[in-house]
Amino acid sequence: MNHAYYITAADLAERGADNIPDELRSAKHMIYSSPATLDYNSPGAKGFGVKRAGLVIPESVMLLVAPGCCGRNTALLNELGYSERFFYLMLDDTDIVTGRYLNKIPKACAEIAEELDKKPSVIVICVTCVDALLGTDMERVCRSCEEASGIPSIPAYMYALTREKRLPPMAMVRQAVYSLLEPQKRLPNECALLGYFSALDDGCELYALLKAAGIRKIHEIGRCGTFEEYKEISRANFSIVLNAEARYAAQDMQKKLGIPFIELTRLYRIDKIRTQYRLLGQAIGAKLDDAAYYAEAAQKIADFREKHGVLRFAVGEMLNADSFELALSLLEYGHQVSEIYGTVGERNFVFVKRIAAVSPQTRIYSNLHPSMLGYARDCEIDAAIGNDAKYYHKDLPGIGFQEEAQPFGYRGVNLLFDGLDAALTEGAGA
Repeated sequence: MNHAYYITAADLAERGADNIPDELRSAKHMIYSSPATLDYNSPGAKGFGVKRAGLVIPESVMLLVAPGCCGRNTALLNELGYSERFFYLMLDDTDIVTGRYLNKIPKACAEIAEELDKKPSVIVICVTCVDALLGTDMERVCRSCEEASGIPSIPAYMYALTREKRLPPMAMVRQAVYSLLEPQKRLPNECALLGYFSALDDGCELYALLKAAGIRKIHEIGRCGTFEEYKEISRANFSIVLNAEARYAAQDMQKKLGIPFIELTRLYRIDKIRTQYRLLGQAIGAKLDDAAYYAEAAQKIADFREKHGVLRFAVGEMLNADSFELALSLLEYGHQVSEIYGTVGERNFVFVKRIAAVSPQTRIYSNLHPSMLGYARDCEIDAAIGNDAKYYHKDLPGIGFQEEAQPFGYRGVNLLFDGLDAALTEGAGA
């Protein structure tokens, strides 16, 4: 029997964005960290949490200032080749109670500078909820560290307490990773893509559309191999924000570097993708001809439906999509969505309302609610999308859809249905 808390899309839409149940808001209850959530709930686990994101600046190193319990999970990143770029300043109870560790941080940075054979581009000082509660002035601490080590220092805030605030940790770290850019002459045929720590999938049509519009150099931090390449980002004539959490970084770049920005959203509804590209073309003064890409994606969707029929999906949030926008896309393509595991907020509540209109009985769960300990499937589901959904439905075909090469636009739609087709075909042949 399913003892996990859920609410139907219809009931949630009726309550409104200002009356989301406490069970769906992680700040209102104890957090349940199941294997389905460790990928994103733990800042040091997998993907790009604050720690790994802070090291996206080429040739950087990180000093983690934390109690042992917060630093332990960093070892999981050693498998990805970061072991030589992490340094630790572990805090004991006396450090935290007295605050004496604040004087140790500049000394630790100086030791790092002396120990390394090659001078790093920056020392990223990663702090935890300890400093959030103490109100540490990290800007001042970083200035002291730079004086002591002779190396630029910037903060990275691994503040789980602020996850649902206006400026959450992943937005703050995006600000930090672009903060070392300095003003230089902007070139009219260059632009920057902001939002992800890894690059877009090589086959993404956005590259071709921008190049057809006269853009000869597209900067992405995920493709920067050296610090010199990183510094070239500030030559961009404009930037395109592909993830809303990079908006604050783009605003800083506009203020400090004079680089204006345009914001796009990762979508899986091809009509909305087409509208976005039309608006992007208007903004940069070019006609973006996406007809061939649109037709290819539309055919992919139709072929999938013809081959597999109407499917019932479980959609998670450990994936390269907004759970609710992706669920709405599947519904509009003629499929059904039985369950969604996701975080509901003001930004995506518009999708909840649309889902309620076409699929009022779709269930919405919070991965982090303790009642998920008692989750058991008690409705019809054919396939799962997202690593968390796959965890709940190990016996069903599904895809994680969380590769590091970021899907976007029509390319994202094609990758989604290609992956589902492969999983379902393999499952049928098992």
